[in-house]
Formats: sequence, C-alpha cells, structure tokens
Amino acid sequence: MQFDFFPSWTLTVYLAKMFVVRIFAVLVMLVLVLMMLDLLAISGDILAVEGNGQAELLTYTGYRIPQLVQRFLPYSVLLATIIALITLNQNSEVIAMKAAGLSAHQVLAPLLITALGVSVISFAFNERVVTSTTASLKAWEATEFGAVPLEVDARKGLYLTDGSDILSATTMTGRAEQIRLQGVTWYRRNESGQIVRQVRADSAEYAAPGWRLIGATSFDVGTAETQTDAEVTVAPGITPSQIELESVDADALGFMELRDSIQAYRASGRATAELEAKWWHKLSGPLSAFLMPLLGAVAAFGLARSGQLFVRAVIGMALGFAYFVVDNAALAMGSFGGYPPLLAAWAPFFLFLLIGETVLIRTEE
Repeated sequence: MQFDFFPSWTLTVYLAKMFVVRIFAVLVMLVLVLMMLDLLAISGDILAVEGNGQAELLTYTGYRIPQLVQRFLPYSVLLATIIALITLNQNSEVIAMKAAGLSAHQVLAPLLITALGVSVISFAFNERVVTSTTASLKAWEATEFGAVPLEVDARKGLYLTDGSDILSATTMTGRAEQIRLQGVTWYRRNESGQIVRQVRADSAEYAAPGWRLIGATSFDVGTAETQTDAEVTVAPGITPSQIELESVDADALGFMELRDSIQAYRASGRATAELEAKWWHKLSGPLSAFLMPLLGAVAAFGLARSGQLFVRAVIGMALGFAYFVVDNAALAMGSFGGYPPLLAAWAPFFLFLLIGETVLIRTEE
C-alpha cells in the first residue's frame, strides 16, 4: 500500500468530489464579493456616459468576471484545501486514513490530481475566454466607456511617432493592412518640437503608404483656423507592422499569439524580456493551483484536540500567500530585466514546491 499512489478508488473519488465542491464554493464567493466592490467603484464612470445604463453594467460584469476567475482561482484552491483538510482533521478522518496505512502523500494524492485538473482547465479558460474579454474591456476603457467595441480583437490606444510627428488612436481593430484605427489624432511638429497642426478624425485606414483619416478636422496653430476635409492622408512612415508591434498586450493575447509577437519583436531587434516572462507565466500561473494542496497540507495533520489546528491553518495560508507575493515580485523583476524570463516565471513555482515537500516530509513522513 505504501507504494500505491491511489490505494483506494472509493477514497480517491470521495476526497476529489469534496475538494471540487469547496473550490467552486470559495471561487463563487470571492468572485461575487469582488465583483460587487468593483461595480461600486466603477459604476459611476460607466453611468456618467450618456445612454449607458443597466445593459452596460452587465456588459462590464461579463468582461470583468473572467479576469477575476483567472486571478483568484489559485487562491480558491488554497482556501478550499485548508477548509477541506481542517474538516477531515476535525472529524478524525485523517487519523483513520493514516491508521489504515496511508502516507501523507497518499492522503494528498486525490487533492493534487484534482488541482492539476483545475490547472489544465484554468489554462484553457485563459486561452479561450480571458484573453478576448481582456482585450474588449481594455478597448472599451480606452473609449471611457463610450460605444462598446463589437470587434473581438479590439485593442486599446496607440501612440506612435513618424519622425517628429505623432499619431495616436484610442482603439485599433483588425490586423496587417486591414487595421482600422478609431479616435485618431495626428500632430505635425516643427524642428523645435512645437505642434504646428492638429488633425482629428473618428477613424483611419491604411493608405499604403500613410493613413487615410476619414472626416478629418484640421486645426492650424499658427493661423488658428479650423477646416474640415473628407479625407486626409498622414504619417507615411508608419506601417501596419509597426502598429502591431506597438499594440502587443500580453494579457490580451493567447499563448501561441504571444509567441508569434515575441518572434516579431526579436526579428526587429527590440527587447523581449517582459513579453517572454509573461509568456512563460501563462504556463506557470495556472499551474500554481497544483501547488496549493501541498502548501496547505500542514493543516491536515496533527491532532485536532491539541489546540494547534488554527495555527496550522494559518501556516498553510501563510505559505500559500507567500508564494503569490514572491511570484508577483519575480514577474516584476523579469519585466524590468532583473531576472531572466524563464527564471522569473518558474523559480517561485519550484522554490515553493521544494518548500512544501520539505515541510510535509519533515513533519509527517
């Protein structure tokens, strides 16, 4: 039995079902509470736009909930681990399992496998849902909660230079030569950097070369005159590939899309450390759920009547939350170039994997 990872199929199913129910319950509780707090903070900005109402609040909720699920799913696994193990400990079920010959690792095995399944689901959910809703929400925020962007690949504002001139846009949709810009402003500057002309338009499309501003309004700073033109072509030095490189948002791109963007950055000679760290974190982030049963395992063992069950639960929570602090710090260091991207994404995972194993072996095995 000591060498059988799952000595009892019945016990495995029992522990896995109990764990899944608690993960779901904790996740729903966290998401509902945080979503209500988020709405209290942001609803004023949404409703301040003329025409916005309940439908826009529901739209914002639909965009925001996937982000909350992505961020707090590992926390839910940690809290569910501690709740489940404390319950088993208080009911002497852990004692019964150990008396039957199960090791600490065998007791935790169903929870670890369940957490691994949660990690796989989390990765798929991030790829299929979170990236698209994040892109849409950022594009909507760029319009200050005006018209809701209908395009699923809408991305937030851009700021590019063409020599001394500047081209900015609030949102961007499409790819390659099909890129379309909304909320466009172009600034003509002289050699000393002073703005001499400003052109605004609701939209712009690629004119090969340059960008065709449709329904443009021009303001000449020197003469203070304003004129309206049906079409104006500006910024001939800015290409669609430059815009795509400038608009890369790691949070709004899938795993393979971000890899392609990194290759494009590398080919153009630009720094890729920040994007590479986030690319690796798209794997290590969801996999953090697998660590939570191991870090919270200290709550499962020890006699409940010894009075130290609460202390063990606090230790499990401290280990879990310490992982998230170190993970965020390492990712930030990787983005600034302090750590290599691979180390920034994976070092916290393996460090706390070793810490969890050490605590478990030293205390129970």
